Amino acid sequence: MQFRGSGPCAPPHPRRTDLTSDDFDLIAAHSDTLGAAFDGEGTNFALFSENAERVELCLFDEEGQETDRLSLPEMEGGVWFGYLPGIRPGQRYGYRVHGPYAPEEGHRFNPAKLLIDPYARQLSGDLEWNDSLFGYPIGGSDLDRDDRDSAAYIPKSVVTDPNFDWDQDRALRTRWQDSVIYEAHVKGLTMQHPDVYEAARGTFAGLASDPILDHLTKIGVTAIELLPIHAFAQDRHLVEKGLSNYWGYNTLNFFAPQASYLRSGRLGELKDAIRRFHRAGIEVILDVVYNHTAEGNEMGPTLSFRGIDNASYYLLSEDKRHCFDTTGTGNTLNVAHPMVLRMVLDSLRYWVQVMHVDGFRFDLASTLGREPEGFERGGAFFAAIRQDPVLSTVKLIAEPWDVGEGGYQVGGFPWPFREWNDKFRDGVRSFWRRDPGQAGKLAPRLIGSPVQFDHSRRPATSSINFVSAHDGFTLWDTVSYNDKHNDENGEGGADGHNHNLSDNMGVEGPSDDSTVTAARERRAGAMLATLLLSRGVPMILAGDEVGNSQNGNNNAYCQDTEVSWIDWDGGHDCLTDLVAKLAELRRDLPHFRARGFPGSQEIRAVFDPEMQWLSPEGGEITEDGWATDDCVGLSLAGEGTQVLIVVNGGDARRFSLPGDGWEVRLSSGPDPKLDGDTAEVDWQTVAVLTRPL
Repeated sequence: MQFRGSGPCAPPHPRRTDLTSDDFDLIAAHSDTLGAAFDGEGTNFALFSENAERVELCLFDEEGQETDRLSLPEMEGGVWFGYLPGIRPGQRYGYRVHGPYAPEEGHRFNPAKLLIDPYARQLSGDLEWNDSLFGYPIGGSDLDRDDRDSAAYIPKSVVTDPNFDWDQDRALRTRWQDSVIYEAHVKGLTMQHPDVYEAARGTFAGLASDPILDHLTKIGVTAIELLPIHAFAQDRHLVEKGLSNYWGYNTLNFFAPQASYLRSGRLGELKDAIRRFHRAGIEVILDVVYNHTAEGNEMGPTLSFRGIDNASYYLLSEDKRHCFDTTGTGNTLNVAHPMVLRMVLDSLRYWVQVMHVDGFRFDLASTLGREPEGFERGGAFFAAIRQDPVLSTVKLIAEPWDVGEGGYQVGGFPWPFREWNDKFRDGVRSFWRRDPGQAGKLAPRLIGSPVQFDHSRRPATSSINFVSAHDGFTLWDTVSYNDKHNDENGEGGADGHNHNLSDNMGVEGPSDDSTVTAARERRAGAMLATLLLSRGVPMILAGDEVGNSQNGNNNAYCQDTEVSWIDWDGGHDCLTDLVAKLAELRRDLPHFRARGFPGSQEIRAVFDPEMQWLSPEGGEITEDGWATDDCVGLSLAGEGTQVLIVVNGGDARRFSLPGDGWEVRLSSGPDPKLDGDTAEVDWQTVAVLTRPL
C-alpha cells in the first residue's frame, strides 16, 4: 500500500506543535493494533499496561527535546490508546506511565522515567548510562522511588512508514533437508573483509554486499542465521570496563533493529539486505531473545517493560519484589501472560510479514516452554506458534536449554521446531581428538541422533548439527588450544565454560611450524566433512571455513574487536575449498539428505537409503569394534548408487571395500589409494566413495 505523501521522496511535513488533549481524534482511535501505527493521515498510539492508572504520550523533536506531553484519552482491556492526526513517520516519542510504586506488590511505576514503546519499529539515539535511568536511588533501597527525569539518556521511539517496494520478493521455503545454515554476526562478518566497502562494514549494507553474497554462494550456504539484530543495550558494567555487549543478547526492543547496524539510518536498508539475500537464494534467520530483556533484575534500570507494567511483563518470585530468573540474566519474560505472549507473536509476525525474514532461532528456548510445573513441550508458547498460520510455516529453531532446573531439553521440543544439537558437537570433537572408544558415540551423530529425535514422528532434520557456534571455541581454536584464554574479558579468566573438548596438537595457540598447521588443517577438515555429510541440518560458524581464530577466547561476547571479527586472510583456503566441495556433494547425493531415520517406521521418507556399518577388515562392525576402533565405514545404498563414507580418526588405515567398481568422490585429506578391493585411507580423514548399483 502506498500511503499518500509518505514515500521516500515525499517533501517533509511540518510537525505538529503545542498539542493538547483536544487534538486526539476519538473516533479514529482504536485499541486493536499496539504500537504507533501510521495510516497516511496520522498515527494511532496504543500501549498495554494492565495495572497503570494513566499513560502519557511524550513527543520529541530531532534534538531530543520534549515538546508535548499528552495523556492517552482511551483505555479498554488494559490498552491505553489515542489517535493524533498529522503525526507522521520520523516523529520521536516515548511514554510516561503513572501507577503505584509498590515493589512489594510487584509494581514499579515511575512517571519520571521515559519509557520505550515495546512495539516501536525503530529507535533514535543511544542509551547513555546515568543514575536517573533507575527507578530507585542508586546506592539506596529499591523500595524508594527516584524522581529524576531520565528522558535525556534514553533512546526515543520513532513512528515509521511501513511502505517499501519489495519488487516481488517472496519466501524461498528451502526444504530443511536441503538447508545449510551459516551462523554469523553482522559486524564480525564484514569488519575485516577486504572487498567490502569500508563505510559499509559492520552494517546491513555490508552484510548483503556482493563480496559476502558471492562467498556464501560459493560454499553452498542456503540460510544465514544472524546473531541478535533486535535493538539491544550495552551493559553498564561492560561500558565502564571499556567493553561492549558485542553479541547482542540483551534485548531492548523486539521490533526495532539495532541502530548501529543501519548505515543509512533507514529501515529500508535492512529490507534491501533481506531482498538481496533472497535474490541470491539465501534465507535469513534471526537469533531472537524473547526469554529476557535488558532491564535485568529488580535492581536494574527502568527503560521500558519495568515501568510500563512490571507485574505483567516479567515473571516475579513469590516475594513479588524480586524477579524470577531462569535465564541467568536477572529477569524472565512472562510469556504466560496473554498480552505478553501476544507481543512476542506480534513481533515474530512483524519480522515475517513486514520484514520478510524466513525463520528464527530462539535463545534459551526452554524458558519459553516453562509452565507452573516446569518445562512443558505442549505449553502455551509452543501451542500458539504451532497453530499460527504465519509462524508455523517458517523455520523454527530452539536452543534447547536454559539455566533453570530441568532446563536441558535436547530432543524435547515439539514439531515443527528444530533444535541445536550439542551432543553432535561433543561427539564429533571427542572422536577427532582421538579420545578412546568414541566410534560408537559418533555413529548416531552421523545418522541424525535417533536417541534424541526419533520419536513423536519427528524427522532427522530435527537435529541442527554443529561443531562450533558463537558461544565457545571456533573450529580453528578447537584444534589450537587446550585451554580457554579469556583474560581480555576482564573476569580473571573465570568466564566461559571449560568443556571445550579441544586439543592444541602440540602447541598452545599460533604456530609457525608447517607440520602443526597441516595437522590442524587436516583435523579441522575432517570435522567439517563430518558435519556436512551427517544426516540432519548442518550449521557452520562464520569463519570456520577460513580457519578463523579468536585467540583462544571461548566467550567473546564482550569483544567488539579483531578478536571477534573474522580474519579473512588467515591463509587456510584449503578449508574454504573443502566446504564448497562438501556442500556440492551433499546437493548431488540424496543419501546425505534423507529426512527419515534408518529403519524408522514413523517417517515415510521420499528416499531412505539402505544402511550398513562396516569395519576396516570387511563385514559389519562388531560390538568390540565399536568400543576399540577409530575407523568405521557407513554404507548407504539406493537410487542406483552405493555411497561409502569412511571415517578414519586414527593413523593411515587400509579399508576393505564391499565389492569393486568404487570411485573416490571426495576426501578431507589426500584421496584414498584404491588397490583392488581395498582403499588406503590417510590419517584423520573422511573419504566418500561411490559406485553404481
